[in-house]
Amino acid sequence: MAEEPARVITLVVVDDHPVVRDGLRGMFDSAPDFRVLGEASNGVEGVEMVGRLDPDVVLMDLRMPGGGGVAAIAELAGRGARSKVLVLTTYDTDSDTLPAIEAGATGYLLKDAPRDELFTAVRAAADGRTVLSPAVASRLISRVRTPAAAGSEALSGREREVLELVAKGTSNREIAAELFISEATVKTHLTHIFAKLGAKDRAAAVAIGYDRGILG
Repeated sequence: MAEEPARVITLVVVDDHPVVRDGLRGMFDSAPDFRVLGEASNGVEGVEMVGRLDPDVVLMDLRMPGGGGVAAIAELAGRGARSKVLVLTTYDTDSDTLPAIEAGATGYLLKDAPRDELFTAVRAAADGRTVLSPAVASRLISRVRTPAAAGSEALSGREREVLELVAKGTSNREIAAELFISEATVKTHLTHIFAKLGAKDRAAAVAIGYDRGILG
């Protein structure tokens, strides 16, 4: 008899297309360390379902009749939901990209992401790590530029290293081990990075990093 995985990540899928929901459920149910608890067809249903089922991760579409994803993400954040939201959308030109991240999404991927990439992203999101596709980040250029960012200082070499690791979804603890520094020092570097880039969180910092060519 096969051993159960040490940890099963629970999910709720929120998307207005039944075929997409079925496909995602089938994909995740085929892996032993994921379990789809429920599906919702719009943001309003999604918020109610997350409140009831308390999943680790919510896979959230953005543009849905009857209740969009950005409003749902903001509502979940306002309620203090522990669930992490990973946005999955069809178009990387979606104008809701940055608002979704600002509303509280942990990450943002395209629906054509390979299966393994999606699995890795969900695991990272469950751990509270930022997941931001480079293809998506490149679309944020016009929306992340602010007057404050325009006059910001350049990152130091160490800050650049920290940002590169953040972009890979690395946790503070893992960054500390990788760079042989303390977690407190990592947090200090992140504070400086946010201030210099005019970013309010890890996801926005990564987006700005791609925009400015700091990240390849």
